[in-house]
Amino acid sequence: MRRHRFDIVSIFPGMFESPFGDSIIHRAREKGLLEIRVHDLRDFTLNKHRKVDDTPFGGGVGMIMNVEPIARALEAIKKEVPKARTILLSPGGKPFDQKKASQLAHQESLILICGRYEGVDERVRLHFVDEEVSIGDYILTGGEIPAMVLVETVSRLIPGVLGDSESIVEESFAGGVLEYPQYTRPRDFKGFKVPDVLVSGDPKKIRAWQKTEALKKTESVRPDLFEKIKRA
Repeated sequence: MRRHRFDIVSIFPGMFESPFGDSIIHRAREKGLLEIRVHDLRDFTLNKHRKVDDTPFGGGVGMIMNVEPIARALEAIKKEVPKARTILLSPGGKPFDQKKASQLAHQESLILICGRYEGVDERVRLHFVDEEVSIGDYILTGGEIPAMVLVETVSRLIPGVLGDSESIVEESFAGGVLEYPQYTRPRDFKGFKVPDVLVSGDPKKIRAWQKTEALKKTESVRPDLFEKIKRA
């Protein structure tokens, strides 16, 4: 099996210790399927205060991340993984979805740059990254949480990371719809009962119910997705 590598550039490398030290990601790293390296951007500065930001030319509120340490970090990382795809995590990027995750799962090496403050010097986006990605239309303090989301989502699609490959197919968004409703024991909880078809033992009826309920759920919860299905 191929090993997939993620290099993350951040000014808060400690934020990644717990999320990547537990559960699925941890097991995949132990099996040698994933390699995750977190780089402290401050290690690539040349000033004695390890400063990575400055005031914007032309004025404005907040601080902007400097281009120099980011460029040096990328240069150092690409000496080991020259074909790595570089992604800037920022609210101004293209929306990240399951389709994008599937595309990135085919990349053996990804470099993720975590933005901070009011953003990064525009020259980073124009000349040093392959694409800019956003996990949603809202503002976060930095790109660390988006980087965690991207690593988690992409890793699940890498062969061998999940124990049951079928679970990927059944999950929400995998086929453009939300996952059908799920139930487990007890069959009757305070009068709230499990649908009879699920305990009927008839696989064809159960599958038909699952498909129907998945569409109903998608139409109710995510009408935007349902409209895409109707137009397809």
